[in-house]
Amino acid sequence: MREIYQLNITGPDQPGVTAALTHVLAEHRINILDINQSVIHQTLALGMLVEIPREGGSGPVLKDLLYRGHELDLQVRMTPVSIESYEAWVRRQGAPRHILTLLARDITADQVASVTSVVSEHGLNIDHITRLSGRRSFRHAGGRRVACVELSVRGAPDDEDAIRGQFIDIASDLGVDIAWQEDNIYRRNRRMVAFDMDSTLIQTEVIVELARAAGRGEAVREVTEAAMRGELDFQESFRRRVAQLAGLDASVLEQIADRLPLTEGAERLLSVLKKVGFKTAIISGGFGYFGRALQQRLGFDYVCANELDIRDGKVTGEVIEPIVDGARKAQLLDEIVEKEGLSREQVIAVGDGANDLPMLNRAGLGIAFHAKPRVREEAGHHISHLGLDGILYMLGMRDRDAHP
Repeated sequence: MREIYQLNITGPDQPGVTAALTHVLAEHRINILDINQSVIHQTLALGMLVEIPREGGSGPVLKDLLYRGHELDLQVRMTPVSIESYEAWVRRQGAPRHILTLLARDITADQVASVTSVVSEHGLNIDHITRLSGRRSFRHAGGRRVACVELSVRGAPDDEDAIRGQFIDIASDLGVDIAWQEDNIYRRNRRMVAFDMDSTLIQTEVIVELARAAGRGEAVREVTEAAMRGELDFQESFRRRVAQLAGLDASVLEQIADRLPLTEGAERLLSVLKKVGFKTAIISGGFGYFGRALQQRLGFDYVCANELDIRDGKVTGEVIEPIVDGARKAQLLDEIVEKEGLSREQVIAVGDGANDLPMLNRAGLGIAFHAKPRVREEAGHHISHLGLDGILYMLGMRDRDAHP
């Protein structure tokens, strides 16, 4: 009769441990049905599901494994698995899976406990937990402090909206970013990232900088506040703000472009994305002049933004139609996706404002970056505690893989 056993081996890690143990199994002609190994701070945890031939029996195998484990200072446990239990395990292999990513400056036990409790409440099971961020040194504390762990979760929640809502609450209460993604072929095959510009790629609003230079900062602020109160739609408020720039010398644009403050992690993210073959785009309600400056600096493939009307070296106070508003952003995203021969599911879109939501919702993965609560909730995913290179963790990249 076929015998199936689960082997659990723990103890100090050292080179050759797995080879030594599997050599023992090989001598007994054992089939390995499943295997998983992890090491935390030089401590090994090795698990195997094995099939023992009918003629051999488990006794000699266990004896030889215990002897070899003793030589290596390892604990070996061998547990029988019934055929019914094994077949039930096989049937579960088609179950839906999700990737749950936690991003913060530090990962705390409170964050992990809260997130895993939600997973358990919805009847889901955690198969793997992996650290994606590099090891943290207490002796050499230079560089940015970032932490990320990724959980592979088996099963599908009965209420997708409910589990997302709980994760949003935990993220807000405990200072952690949480990404909940279906683990499908698209999640592993993203090919393009589209960015808003102002307050996303750069840490400023260019139109505010231009208005200050024109001596019209207060007037632009009043129009912006009226739009936020719902008294003006985006296009009307945008035209009124641009009108305040009339007469501004065009040389000011170059001066502002030369000192655009990049957002934390932007250079690293763009360098890694280009290295691994991603297409990148700026789709912005800002101005193309500054988008093209960033294109030269960071290597974007596409720049789609509003164009200021400039005549005789002066800004006229008008914008060349069509205006890039929220609907236009989504349309431009679709046009680039079609040109590149991609599906929308392969695209990530990143932005901070309400006018980015149409674009974020069109993409396979929409990320609200340091955005207002409404935008975070409607986008579904957000980064509020790390820089833009936190996106690399959402792609499943480890620090050691994501070198510029």
